[in-house]
Amino acid sequence: MEEDASLLPEETLSDGAPLVEDEPDELEEPEFVGESPSMEAAGRAGPGSSSPGKGQGAGRRRRRPAAPDRVRAAQWRQDLSRLDKLQEEKVLFIQRTRGELRASRQRMDLVAKQQESVAAEVAAEREANNMAAVGRLEAASRRLRLELEKERDLQSRVTAVLQESERAMWHMEIREGQLEGVRKSAQEEAVAAKRFLQKRAAEQLRKEAEAAGKVERNRLLRVRKSTHLQKELGLRHQKLMEDAQRSRRQAVRFLKASLGRVREREWKAELESRQHMQRRMDAVLALKNSITANRETLRKFQAWGQARAELAEQRAQAEKEAVLAQGGDAFRHLCHQRRQQELEAQNHAFEEQQKLRKHEIVSRILKEEAEEESRKKQRPVPPRAVGRPSLRDKTWGYVADLCEGSSAVEPPCYLQDNSLAAPRPSPLVQAISSESVQGDQGSSGWEAETLAMPEIPGLWTEGYEPYQVPKEDADWKPVGGTKMDKDIPERTAQRLRSGVTHRQVASGREFKGHPFNSKPKLIHFKDFDVGKVYKKKVTLINATYTVTRCKLLGVEEPLRDFVHVDFDPPGPMSAGMSCEVLVTFKPMINKDLEGSVSFLAQTGRFSVPLKCSTKKCSSSLFTYDDKTFYDKIISSFSEQQMEGNESSPTDVTSQKESGKLDNVEPEEGRPAESVGVAMTTAVAMTTAMTLPPNEEHTEFSLGEITEGEIGPFSSIKVPITFTPMVPGMVHTRFKVTFRNQQCPTLYFNVVGVAVDVPVWVPKASVDLKICMYDRLYQDSVLVHTRSKAALRLKFEVCKELRGHVELLPETGYIQALSSYSVQLKFLPRQSLPEDAGKYFDKETRVLEAPMTIRVADQIKPVEFTLHAIVTTSDLELSPSGVDFGYCSIYEAVRTQVSLCNHSLLPQEFGFIGLPKFVDIQPNDGFGTILPLEALQLDVIFQPTKAKEYNFELVCKSEINRCFKLTCRAVGVHPPLELSHYQIRFAATSLYDTSVATLYVVNSHLSTNSLTHAVPRVGSGDASPVGPTSFEFLLPPDLPITISPSVGTVLPGKRCLVQVAFRPELPSKLIHQEAFQALTKEAEVKSSGKDTATQRKDPRRQSLSTLRLQNQASTSQPPDLQKQDLKSSSQEHQAARATLTRSFQGKFDKFVVPCVIASGDTKDRKGTEPLSFSPHNTLYLELWCPAVAPSIVVTSDRGRTVSNFGDVAVGHRSIKKVSIQNISAEDLDVKYSVLNPNGPFVLMNPISRLPSGETHVLELSFSPNESILAQETLDIITRRGSLSLTLTGTGVASMTTCSIEGDVLNMGYVIARESVSSGFKLQNNSALPIKFSMQLDSLSPRSEKQHPLPWFLASRTQRTEVVGTQNHSGQSVFSVVPIEGIMDPGREQDFTVTFSPDHESRYFSDRLQIVLEKKISHQIFLKGAAREHMMFVEGGDPLDVPVESLTVIPTSDPERREEAEELKPILVTLDYVQLDADTPAPPATRELRVGCIRTTQLSPKKTVEFSLDSIASLQHKGFTIEPSKGYVERGQTKTISISWVPPIDFDVRALDSGQGAPGEPKTGQEDGPTSPGEGAAGRPRWG
Repeated sequence: MEEDASLLPEETLSDGAPLVEDEPDELEEPEFVGESPSMEAAGRAGPGSSSPGKGQGAGRRRRRPAAPDRVRAAQWRQDLSRLDKLQEEKVLFIQRTRGELRASRQRMDLVAKQQESVAAEVAAEREANNMAAVGRLEAASRRLRLELEKERDLQSRVTAVLQESERAMWHMEIREGQLEGVRKSAQEEAVAAKRFLQKRAAEQLRKEAEAAGKVERNRLLRVRKSTHLQKELGLRHQKLMEDAQRSRRQAVRFLKASLGRVREREWKAELESRQHMQRRMDAVLALKNSITANRETLRKFQAWGQARAELAEQRAQAEKEAVLAQGGDAFRHLCHQRRQQELEAQNHAFEEQQKLRKHEIVSRILKEEAEEESRKKQRPVPPRAVGRPSLRDKTWGYVADLCEGSSAVEPPCYLQDNSLAAPRPSPLVQAISSESVQGDQGSSGWEAETLAMPEIPGLWTEGYEPYQVPKEDADWKPVGGTKMDKDIPERTAQRLRSGVTHRQVASGREFKGHPFNSKPKLIHFKDFDVGKVYKKKVTLINATYTVTRCKLLGVEEPLRDFVHVDFDPPGPMSAGMSCEVLVTFKPMINKDLEGSVSFLAQTGRFSVPLKCSTKKCSSSLFTYDDKTFYDKIISSFSEQQMEGNESSPTDVTSQKESGKLDNVEPEEGRPAESVGVAMTTAVAMTTAMTLPPNEEHTEFSLGEITEGEIGPFSSIKVPITFTPMVPGMVHTRFKVTFRNQQCPTLYFNVVGVAVDVPVWVPKASVDLKICMYDRLYQDSVLVHTRSKAALRLKFEVCKELRGHVELLPETGYIQALSSYSVQLKFLPRQSLPEDAGKYFDKETRVLEAPMTIRVADQIKPVEFTLHAIVTTSDLELSPSGVDFGYCSIYEAVRTQVSLCNHSLLPQEFGFIGLPKFVDIQPNDGFGTILPLEALQLDVIFQPTKAKEYNFELVCKSEINRCFKLTCRAVGVHPPLELSHYQIRFAATSLYDTSVATLYVVNSHLSTNSLTHAVPRVGSGDASPVGPTSFEFLLPPDLPITISPSVGTVLPGKRCLVQVAFRPELPSKLIHQEAFQALTKEAEVKSSGKDTATQRKDPRRQSLSTLRLQNQASTSQPPDLQKQDLKSSSQEHQAARATLTRSFQGKFDKFVVPCVIASGDTKDRKGTEPLSFSPHNTLYLELWCPAVAPSIVVTSDRGRTVSNFGDVAVGHRSIKKVSIQNISAEDLDVKYSVLNPNGPFVLMNPISRLPSGETHVLELSFSPNESILAQETLDIITRRGSLSLTLTGTGVASMTTCSIEGDVLNMGYVIARESVSSGFKLQNNSALPIKFSMQLDSLSPRSEKQHPLPWFLASRTQRTEVVGTQNHSGQSVFSVVPIEGIMDPGREQDFTVTFSPDHESRYFSDRLQIVLEKKISHQIFLKGAAREHMMFVEGGDPLDVPVESLTVIPTSDPERREEAEELKPILVTLDYVQLDADTPAPPATRELRVGCIRTTQLSPKKTVEFSLDSIASLQHKGFTIEPSKGYVERGQTKTISISWVPPIDFDVRALDSGQGAPGEPKTGQEDGPTSPGEGAAGRPRWG
């Protein structure tokens, strides 16, 4: 406590000490302290108070004080604020100090009280002589005393601090008093400033009011102007509308007329198109008929061809066996034979072609003859020399004889009156082939094919006939021509040449040389085939100094039949310009041709050489060393020499090298040399390289390739390895043979020199494989010596590679008969390609550097070669920058980046330090890239929040090289989100449906970005809070259904969305399959009709018809194309079933965009779309695998709809549907639940269907009412489901019965007789109805139909409808007919027969009419039987309707009488009187007495009855009327019994149970005693 109390005042004092000490210093000069505030206050506040007359000046000075005054006033205000703050702090400090002082005083009082109590205890203990307690208490007393002293000291210090603080407060109050004037002036200034602001605000309000009034006046003026403008615009618009309506009426009138004309033209065009289509259809049908007629013949031709081919193979096999049996070479024989066959075929084809061309020549000659005849008729013919045929006649005769096949061509006789024969033509004339004649014709034909327009107008017209000199005039001249004839062309040519050609002089220089340069210089057709056409373009470039022209003269005579030149003269050509010439070569003979194409320019003639060369066999040899291959092991060698025949440098430099060399591992200490021989050829041939049989070749050996085939313009390499055994020179001769006889055998010599040296390197080639730049590679080189003395070695590196290769140590000593190892270090740098020079190939990147080992006392150094392929380690990322664009935070954007390895080595790479929002696949951006490979990497970007992203991805290779990829993107936070962004549907069968659900959630409740992330695009503004709409944009023809696709989600709510996937086959594919099926059916039908036509005339087919057949087979008939197949048609269903069975499965990925817009869809006006933002778009990815259904329908062409048609109500119709398991595994089958109260029932479900098996489902349809029913039965398996649609119509069977009510009473019948009654049923429905009659007595009864007997059951429980039955076992009632069919609208008669065999009144049964297995009517049958004709009905029953178990034989008369006496009739009469004064009506009952119509003979038609004891009954109040009478047979009579209680009737006796006359029990016999008595029976009273 002391430390705390002492520290607090000191700290407080230290803080406030400077202020307290400064203030006394200011107060030491009272004059300055007192006057200064007063003067300043007078300067600030005095003028306002003491000099009121100077208000304006004072106010002006107050409003605008001087700058020093403003500074001084600001300083005073700061002092005031500082003083107020210090005063508040001092007040708080004084309060705390006073509190501590009070606490110190309380502690002192407490310590004083403790001292007093301790002193009392000390005195008490001292009296008790307890010295230990006294010592303890004294120590406590001392401690209290010390505490009291400390508290006193603390109290004194606190008191001093408090006084000092109060003194400082006094100084502050004094200072505050001094600045009171400053405070008041500051308050006045604040009030004045507030008043000034209020005044300025009022002025501003006034100005704003004036401006608002002005604006309002302007607005009213604008309104008036706009109203005036609207009126003018309305009048103008009305006028425009009237003009437009008037123009529209005129336009409509003209449009109707134009449309009428257009419709008429369209109708005519339609009519023409129909006619054209009909003609095309007829043509197609005729073509089909011809095609089908030609198929059989084509099959026969194919069979004949196959038979001929088999026969040829058999012959070839026989010939081969025969040659082998003779010991010959079968292969050579077959090759020779095939070559001969090919030559024969070529010769035959050539002859056929020659014949065709000869026929063409003959036709043209005939045409020319006809033209000559026509010209001769027009002008006179000059006289001819007799006996001298013309050249045309000679050619005609020769061609005619040659076509006829005559062996000796004889000149024909042209004149009938000339009997002298012409001389035989010379051998030169005989050797003339038809090609020379054909050459000119062919050239003209080529011109006709290539020229589109004639050079001279009218040249091709029919009327144009150019003037030609008759050839007969030329034929009269001698063969060689006269001297004049020879001079005339020469002079003409000289004149033409002198006029056409002239010297060309430009700038004083005369041009000499070829006027045109050709490119190429030589027109060379190499390796041509006879019969093919070859074309080449030649460019002619003007090489003269000025403009010149060019003209084609033609080709030389030997080439005229085979070469044709197309040249269109371009006209004047400037210097350096060019033109093209097309040279066409069509060889007819297999021989080399040479010549030239001649042109004429203004400076003279020039020609372009032309050469045509056939295919030739040309082979050559050249040698090479395998030092160029870095993977060969080559030691030092001294000399090599190769010799070859017919080798040409041109072939060596022009052909490519191919083949592979085998590595030759030499023995230790023995050098090996590998030398190759390459052979080139122009055609394919088979070669074999062998050694002479007498020579040994142990030092020289050939590689694996010693024989084989050489293709045209190709080469083959044969390695030759030199492995010397002993020092010295070795030479060997090799021979190369060809199976082609045209190629000569080649020979070459191989010479090798082996040198023995003391030091050698067993590994003559150090192969470092593939190396990278700036990487260190090391290897050791082993040096051996066979010397018996130590030798000094010096290792040298070529100066070009000294900066890259190092051999350590540079010098060393190798001991005798030992080895020495030197270290090779290779560090290739980037400057290696420039430094290495000739040792490095920049294209192949192969380094071959020679290393030298110099040995002391050895003249020849030891050399070895360093082989390495130096490659770069660069990896290239393409593109170098990626822009992901706008990306939602709920989705990821993927882009592909290509990583290319420019190195020849595989490199490991990896993307390190990836941000959390970036992923690289595959393998998370790590992997190995092969040499020169380009990998496609997927960079996946998924932003975590909405902002702009700029980052770099670093790809680091295994050698720690970094390659950067710059990326940028914009993160978007949409206002809505999806619960799932990817839905993977299960494998769904065709026409099955898979459904998935998701939610669209609106979690945007607040725009406060400090508490949570708000939706925004990049760094833009936040989206507003409120209802947000969405819409899924489904592409067309997508098997996806989204419900709902459009909706609005309120803040904090979510919307359920269902996505359904139903794969279906494309309708286009189904239509195509259906059309193909219809086409096949049509072809089968047409082929059946045309079979007879094919058999009758099989030779009418041609090649053109067969080509048309192939075209028609691929096209569909026009009538089938016009058909519009509906989805319910049989063809469509069959095609769908076929494609479903052959469906192989398909996997599709769909991405459905979901656009988002702020607002509710209900708020938009009409069809106005909401403003959807393209950036706030969500994407839903759907994986949709479609598979073939595991179960298909095989019945009814695969239709899944079963229509039962019309079925009568209550009837049942059954359909069978076959299903087959087409999957590869057994399936457990389940079924959907049909409506249990519905009409459809699955009768034979199965639980398992094995693979490949078929099961027939039986479905029944039994409607209970008239209804159109439809249900779907799903057959469910684990691989999918199959939906069967069941439809049917229930038709009610309406029938009417002629019986009114439901009871048919047969009446009374004499026992053992029968009676019949009939009724009718009418079918009022539109369907035939099957009926059947069922009697309950003949039907089997269930347990429910066996109730208690009537005598045991109460009257309410009696439901038995089957009464007494015959004792004989036969049915009492029978119905005819029992069953049948009622046609619609027909009636059916039924007859019911009642045949009792004993007496009883309780014969009954129930007849049920069953229509189509349903009970439609129930008729209760009743009847009674008596032994006598008379019977009585009425009264109350005294017996039960069930007969006794003891059957009374009816044949015994005594027993019959006993039975009759035991059958009384009880008549109960109830008399009720409500009022004693008013008499009640009598109680009345009736009895009926009847006579049965019987077949028994009886003399009387009527029967008399009477009642006895009538008087006694009347005495008791009974009245019976009539008491007797007569009844006719088959009639009944009523007896009325009434009762009124007599006067002496005692009701009390009735109540006591003694009986009374009012309840008589009357018994009477039911019939007379005998039929002959005619009297009533005797009554009995009881």
